[in-house]
Amino acid sequence: MIKFITETADYLVAKGFENPEIGIILGTGLGQLTNDIDVISEVSYNHIPNFPTATVEFHKGKLIYGHLAGKKVVVMQGRFHVYEGYSLQDVTFPVRIMEKLGIKTLLVSNAAGAINLNFKKGELMLIDDHINLQGSSPLAFKGVETLGERFTDMSAPYNLEINDKFKNIAKAHNITLHEGVYASVVGPQLETRAEYRMLKIIGADAVGMSTVPEIIVANHLNMKAVAISVLTDECNPDDLKPVNISEIITMAGKAEPHMITLFKELIKAI
Repeated sequence: MIKFITETADYLVAKGFENPEIGIILGTGLGQLTNDIDVISEVSYNHIPNFPTATVEFHKGKLIYGHLAGKKVVVMQGRFHVYEGYSLQDVTFPVRIMEKLGIKTLLVSNAAGAINLNFKKGELMLIDDHINLQGSSPLAFKGVETLGERFTDMSAPYNLEINDKFKNIAKAHNITLHEGVYASVVGPQLETRAEYRMLKIIGADAVGMSTVPEIIVANHLNMKAVAISVLTDECNPDDLKPVNISEIITMAGKAEPHMITLFKELIKAI
């Protein structure tokens, strides 16, 4: 893996990805932040050596480098998921590339279903903690100790200082920003009524199919990591309606301006 990481990072440096400060992973339906970037270089995933290729139709599949709010950023427009058939090592490979390029802070977004029925669709949730229900770990491979501490501490996987900044920004801009626990499942099928009940019992406030692997690897690499969920549907097992994926994408788009405000104002502040 070290050989692959070096090869990929060298390719991107040759493409102009010089000394980025912040990495951003954009989730389902959340690609409009790229409109605010002064783009210096962008590369399709399928042109990057050793990179997986996004297979979901609403994930664009580009790595973008440029200036945002006065900082040099690398943005993943489209991410990878276990449900696409990738390994957890594939899913998190871009995080290792970002760290190799010099990034110390990782901002992650995702679309998620609200388990906590006090949270409403169209609102945002700052992730305070998570539950990994993906069945394995992105650190469970031979030689992981050559890249970082094998037994990575996860007592505070989401940077508390940056989370506080997010909360202050949300308050200043009158944005509803809940705080809660995100459960990450494999998917791609949505949850049953019984599974939603289980998730509530074990302490989840929202559920999705991403983010946790990237956060684990960011902590493995001693990066500062934070994540925000756009709540696209309400998962009430006692009144469960069939899910319409296009409606989820639409809801993510409606909530996206608030997430963009939070990200841009945070980048200015760090």
